[in-house]
Amino acid sequence: MTITRHDVRSFLSMAVVRGDTAYLSGHIARNGDTVAEQTEDILEQIDEVLASVGTDKSKLLTVNIWLTDVSTFHEMNEVYTAWIAPHEPPARATVEAKLALPNLLVEIMATAAIE
Repeated sequence: MTITRHDVRSFLSMAVVRGDTAYLSGHIARNGDTVAEQTEDILEQIDEVLASVGTDKSKLLTVNIWLTDVSTFHEMNEVYTAWIAPHEPPARATVEAKLALPNLLVEIMATAAIE
């Protein structure tokens, strides 16, 4: 089965497609100082990547979310809940973790079906 890498960078691909499944890399914010702003920015990026591989958020299978401070869960979750396809939520995990750069407050990774 063919593996196709999309938006290849020096050390990662923003998405890898195998068969009818798209695996997205962890996405971090390009903009934003708050968890809500960073979450909005990341979800926009995920929409763009999903579209580029021929799918959308209604086909999400899994979402993993990392927060630098789990006490910001409700702030992130409000933005996420407004974004997610109604009645089609993926399996999801949210955990607290130290992220790669000090200005990062949230990182999101997803897997989606392609139909």
